[in-house]
Amino acid sequence: MSKNVEILVKRQDSPKAPSYWVEFSVPYEEGMNVISLLQGIRRDPKDKSGKSVTPVTWESSCLEEVCGACTMVINGKVRQACTALVDQLEQPIKLEPMSKFPVERDLRVNRQRIFDNLKKVNAWVEVDGYHDLGPGPRQNPDDQTTTYKYSECMSCGCCMEVCPQFTKDNDFIGAAVLGQARLFNMHPTGEMQMPKRLDKVTDKGGIQDCGLAQQCVKACPKHIPLVEAIGQLQRDITVNKVFGALKK
Repeated sequence: MSKNVEILVKRQDSPKAPSYWVEFSVPYEEGMNVISLLQGIRRDPKDKSGKSVTPVTWESSCLEEVCGACTMVINGKVRQACTALVDQLEQPIKLEPMSKFPVERDLRVNRQRIFDNLKKVNAWVEVDGYHDLGPGPRQNPDDQTTTYKYSECMSCGCCMEVCPQFTKDNDFIGAAVLGQARLFNMHPTGEMQMPKRLDKVTDKGGIQDCGLAQQCVKACPKHIPLVEAIGQLQRDITVNKVFGALKK
């Protein structure tokens, strides 16, 4: 006898529409993840009672926890849908969109705020033309180990979803953006922009709004040491202010 997986999906037809819950039942297959369930609903978009409904909207890309697109709240915990295995989840499986970002439709949210804030803190390495400048500066292997971990950030939004200081209505840039500021400050070429980057980090909504709740570290799928990054940024800001004052 075949068994089904019971799912509750929090739906929303448009950004300003009210949300509502719909229950689905999808045939079980071994090794299913939450994306598989959503694909099953899309193939046969009917609720548990058999009534035809519009297919559920969600976002995904890599299916291997690298792109960060499929972030959603699953059974009350924010995580990636691609690595949420059905066999490890209590049923009915409850799927909700993240609450800290505007909902576009159903489980898909608009994460543009993250990318705007990455631009705000100059989270990139400046390029002075594309002509051959020879070998770049060498980086300490210990620094490489640290920066590699920071580079795994996929802007998924998990750290911001659980952060008490990050809300829809404030300007806090969030732990992921602060971690990327630390990453580029440690880059041999990127550190040339560090004073400018640190000024941006202390602008409105910057590092001073972080309450060090440390929920970001627990929620990060990549286990990035975000609290360490924030602590180092605070030290760099102090040093930058002191040396900046001495130069005047």
